[in-house]
Amino acid sequence: MKKVSLLIPAYNEEKVLGLLYQRIKAIIDNIKQYDWEILFVNDGSKDNTLAVLYSLRAQDERINILDLSRNYGKEVAMLAGFDHVKGDAIIILDADLQDPPELIPQMLEYWQEGYDDVYAKRRTRKGESYFKKKTSKWFYSILQKSTKITIQLDTGDFRLLDRTCVDALRKIRESNRYTKGMFSWIGYNKKEVLFDREARAAGETKWNYFKLFSLAVEGITSFTTRPLRISTMFGGLVSLSSFIYAIFMLYDTFMNGNDVKGYPSLLVIILFLGGIQLLSLGIMGEYIARIFIETKNRPTYFARTYNGEKLSNHDSN
Repeated sequence: MKKVSLLIPAYNEEKVLGLLYQRIKAIIDNIKQYDWEILFVNDGSKDNTLAVLYSLRAQDERINILDLSRNYGKEVAMLAGFDHVKGDAIIILDADLQDPPELIPQMLEYWQEGYDDVYAKRRTRKGESYFKKKTSKWFYSILQKSTKITIQLDTGDFRLLDRTCVDALRKIRESNRYTKGMFSWIGYNKKEVLFDREARAAGETKWNYFKLFSLAVEGITSFTTRPLRISTMFGGLVSLSSFIYAIFMLYDTFMNGNDVKGYPSLLVIILFLGGIQLLSLGIMGEYIARIFIETKNRPTYFARTYNGEKLSNHDSN
């Protein structure tokens, strides 16, 4: 009997975990041809999430709990889950029930047909502002145009992964992680499933616009060097334009006798060039910062316990 693991990162989700478990249980109890595992990764929650998880484990031995030493963020929590899941197939779910568990049977059908990565694409997105939807669309458009990798639009982490995909993702130990891009980068046989994303069942979103912007920068700098090339090309274009304008001013002064004027225009040009220089330095700084972090070669995370038993540093990654 093949084993299917549900991987669920959780951070301050005490209000929704009971409902999440009931909906998952209603699905997997009716699919008896698989052995099931539900792995919750507690990502340093500050509420009673961990206590709620242990109370659920007392009811259902299929539940396993990995407790991280602190809040590392969802991207690292997923990596920790990849290191500890046991299934032949792994389904990643958000704990807030925006990813409907009712889609699991359809994903398993496509997996049986031979697909390695069955990803859920959002047809509609409830509970999100117009601005958030628009900026998300802009980001994916920019990311797609700046990289050679095909990025799935309107697609998050909700997906089924074959064990081969999980083993491939486990080999990528980057500290600065953009897993949505990694899903595309590793390749394998993919299949799309459409769904309507619901609003959060309870609690508050952990993502604000600053965190979303940081994630967008992470995604772009992780999978393309195009911003550096654009900065170089733009700098060259400005230099060429300045050289041509200098020749024009010299010609106008010597041939026509016109004085060189334009203090305001000179000030604007200086400020413009200064802004371009600072922007270019900022872009280079983003890449250098990532090099600095990666060269430290620190473990990506530490886990305190697995099902209540302490883990040594050797068991963390």
